[in-house]
Amino acid sequence: MADSPDIFGAGDPAPAPPPREPDMADDALGLGLGEPATPPAAVPDPAQPYRVLARKYRPQTFGQLIGQDAMVQTLANAIRRDRLAHAFLMTGVRGVGKTSTARLIAKALNCIGPDGQGGPTIDPCGVCEPCVAIAEGRHIDVIEMDAASHTGVDDVREIIEAVRYSAVSARYKIYIIDEVHMLSRNAFNALLKTLEEPPAHVKFLFATTEVDKLPVTVLSRTQRFDLRRITAPMLQTHFAWVCAQEQVEAEDEALSMIAAAAEGSVRDGLSILDQAIAHADMASEGETTRVTADQVRDMLGLADKGVQRRLLSAVLSGDGAGLLDLVDRQYALGVEPVALMRGQMELVHRITLAQLARGAADAPLAEERAAIEQWAGTLGAAQLHRLWQLLLKGHDEVRTAPDPLVAAQMALLRILHAADMPDPGTLMRRLDEMAARPAIAAGGGGDAQAAPTATTAGTAAMTKPAPEWTDLIEQVEDVGQLRVGQIMRDWIRVAELQYGMLRYATVPGYGEDVAPELRDALYRATGERWELHRADGGEATRPSLAEVARAKAEDEARIVREAPLVKAALSAFPDARLMDEAEVEQMDERRFKRA
Repeated sequence: MADSPDIFGAGDPAPAPPPREPDMADDALGLGLGEPATPPAAVPDPAQPYRVLARKYRPQTFGQLIGQDAMVQTLANAIRRDRLAHAFLMTGVRGVGKTSTARLIAKALNCIGPDGQGGPTIDPCGVCEPCVAIAEGRHIDVIEMDAASHTGVDDVREIIEAVRYSAVSARYKIYIIDEVHMLSRNAFNALLKTLEEPPAHVKFLFATTEVDKLPVTVLSRTQRFDLRRITAPMLQTHFAWVCAQEQVEAEDEALSMIAAAAEGSVRDGLSILDQAIAHADMASEGETTRVTADQVRDMLGLADKGVQRRLLSAVLSGDGAGLLDLVDRQYALGVEPVALMRGQMELVHRITLAQLARGAADAPLAEERAAIEQWAGTLGAAQLHRLWQLLLKGHDEVRTAPDPLVAAQMALLRILHAADMPDPGTLMRRLDEMAARPAIAAGGGGDAQAAPTATTAGTAAMTKPAPEWTDLIEQVEDVGQLRVGQIMRDWIRVAELQYGMLRYATVPGYGEDVAPELRDALYRATGERWELHRADGGEATRPSLAEVARAKAEDEARIVREAPLVKAALSAFPDARLMDEAEVEQMDERRFKRA
């Protein structure tokens, strides 16, 4: 297994830009930031084949490993205090440095220094024989294994047999197993005993992108490091440094777009940068290589940010014709419809952040900052959140639609028509106002279930405050009188309510005498004897709770039917109708039973 080919690029020579030489005092204040002080210019060797940037600038020291300060700090303290674990697990998304970190740990543990007398160090020298051999992938005591192609028990059995023998020339025999989650269950079981009690000269270094697939028994036997995604600003700074080494000029906006497209992965970002430099070389025709924002935008199929702002302006102003024209022009230029939707989502997100920060927007151009700040000041929070939800739904539709262009047009037009609709809070206030109107018209003077004006109803009414009708119903139901409580909700109209006295009428169509049951239920709920009086036909009564709920539902349905989008849908589909809440619940129940 020691002679297995290196599939990770460990045999790459050290990258051209050597980092600054950190000392042990740095491990608390910035190891891993990876910013060389005075990097030398990279001079290409015509005798060597071209190496892609992701291999050429692979970190060779912890000082070059960006964005993983916490892990570097922990390793530095462990080495200094001689508290090294026997197994390490590096997890994280692609391209954040898991395998590179494993090799750096191997170098740190086996470095002997330029004079051959050194010990384990967080700052390996890079010039001693172990450091050079590990960097070139030829050290006999550092064995790399790809678990994706070595998944079985036989492969693990070779490790178990080999760990019994001491290292040939290094301080530690180190096994680096990449994508360790690909090992079979039996292979994991075979490895457990050795992993728990390995010989003192053996270290295991695991790397995986899917840590959830590892057995708990393996996780409990390793020291785990979760490598973080690299932030876009840190990636942009790193890419600018790489461009300086490659003698390439790059616009800040171009590097910003590349950093955003990398999604936290250094390797992905360097691959995109490599492609951008090649694209710029073809366009420059021998002049100084310059990576521009327009070239990167064309290469990645991104929409121009100026167009994105004009598109959002068209949405907010209701300019449907202008919106469709912008979409068609971007599609003709090669911009994917889903990229347009993502651009609108990003813009709404930045406006929301600028609104919360109450400060200058984060944008490289003054024009863009001014536009974002203006929207942040004029758009409400509810409107921004509604735009985000509509865009998110539209993005999913465009991504799965058979014709993405048509789906994008329809999604944006739907957002355009919904942009001036009231937010849910305003809508609820309007519904509440409409629901209260029947009670006011009937002389209730406010909330349909509020206490009426005080009357002379006896000593009890004078000494205790008038109860709320809804509270009284809840008290009746709490003592188990559920049938009476339902009658009070659906069939009783209150004319006058005081503590111990109720004047009421029943909803037309209810012929039973509810007084005996109602009097008994009120006594059980309050401990007091109640006087019940039927209201005369001419007395004003407030609607029952059921009547209020129905009126509110009708008002809500009317508002929905009058919405432009619903009107258009009903016009296009004459047989369609709006479903009430009960029908929707029944449909959900039937769908659940079928599932």
